[in-house]
Amino acid sequence: MSELKIYQGGDVNNPRSIVDQKEMAKLLAARGIRFEQWEASAPLTKASTQDEVLEAYRADVDALMKESGFESVDVISLHPEHPQKDAMRDKFLNEHIHTDDEVRFFVDGQGLFYLRFDDAVLTVLCEKGDLISVPANVRHWFDMGPMPDFKCIRLFTDEAGWVAQFTGDDIADRYPRFE
Repeated sequence: MSELKIYQGGDVNNPRSIVDQKEMAKLLAARGIRFEQWEASAPLTKASTQDEVLEAYRADVDALMKESGFESVDVISLHPEHPQKDAMRDKFLNEHIHTDDEVRFFVDGQGLFYLRFDDAVLTVLCEKGDLISVPANVRHWFDMGPMPDFKCIRLFTDEAGWVAQFTGDDIADRYPRFE
């Protein structure tokens, strides 16, 4: 189940937890974060190709591309047996920004986004059917867990804008990992 946790004032032990998706979307929208659910128009399996995945979500993908000016889209997946899963997890566990929006739609699996604002850190557990769009320059990090198993649609205005620019702050070390 998707979940939003709000950590106020650096208190990592007592977050407010929200699981109602409408309330999550409303609270995230107040901070400029898009959060919504999509449904496939055709059945998909773990073996579905990029083309099959994109076709199953064509209406939603096309509408978002038109609305937000995205110019490219792809599908990425990671599985527990991937030989570089630990290095890939570690890469995004440090706080960073992007000069482009970071948009992820979870076709399968799950991952945990951490979003840092001046007054709070929000975590968003995204699962199958969830779309999250983190605006450019929002400080954040991402944890795919020790046994990553997900497939996501990514949208870009410019793939170069998605390159992580690390802040050098160790704040991510103070928050619970996605285990």
